Amino acid sequence: MDTLLWLKALILGILEGATEFLPISSTGHLIIAADLLHYTGEQAKVFEIVIQLGAIVAVVYNYRAKVGKVVGGLGSDPAAQRFAVNLLIAFLPAALLGVALHGFIKSHLFNPFTVAAALVAGGFVILAIEHFKPAPRIHSVDEMRWPDALKVGLAQSFALFPGVSRAGSTIMGGLVVGLSRPAATEFSFFLAIPTMFAATAYDLYKNLDILHAEDFVLFAIGFAAAFVSALIVVRSLLAYVGRHDFKIFAYYRIVFGLVVLWYFWP
Repeated sequence: MDTLLWLKALILGILEGATEFLPISSTGHLIIAADLLHYTGEQAKVFEIVIQLGAIVAVVYNYRAKVGKVVGGLGSDPAAQRFAVNLLIAFLPAALLGVALHGFIKSHLFNPFTVAAALVAGGFVILAIEHFKPAPRIHSVDEMRWPDALKVGLAQSFALFPGVSRAGSTIMGGLVVGLSRPAATEFSFFLAIPTMFAATAYDLYKNLDILHAEDFVLFAIGFAAAFVSALIVVRSLLAYVGRHDFKIFAYYRIVFGLVVLWYFWP
């Protein structure tokens, strides 16, 4: 196996984990990084699916106590049942639309220019929401009701457009609904578990024919890198949003979107 290819896997895995749960679009970063590293093609598509799985496993690991409590309490604990129902309700809009529009999105919207436009537009949306959002009335994910979860789930649907950012749409949707920044961020993490597992499983199923045993080491490096970097980001972001707003991410999105547009301009 080419050592240079291992290094590319390490870099892309770190980048995926570092950007997946921030409101800055992991898609945009992976598009430009993969092009810079000259790592594209069929193998690269499957590799991106695997490193995304590494990032979401990091969330499960970070919240393993909460996940275990919810799963263990489904049969008897009303709080666990309510939380699980909220996750299901929030998961469904993007899941149903994703299945219906998957082919169209992959063939028509997955290009650097739509991603760049979404990055810039999303930055301005974040600035607007930070300015006009209502005062928070929900300070814990356990206080959410099903209408709150549905609204956040509908907001997550905007992330089907590449470059919008799943984390960005769910966190901003949470702020609009009335969640505090920490609660909106934490619910975004929890909602990522069913959403990203479902998306990853679907993409792996669609690409089974190009999975090869000789790619195992390469994929394992990317998976591990994404896991570690995502774990660091998840823990750091919760500490950050307890004291700061999301405007810095908005400005970053606008600048990065313009960089993507410039980089790929014909």
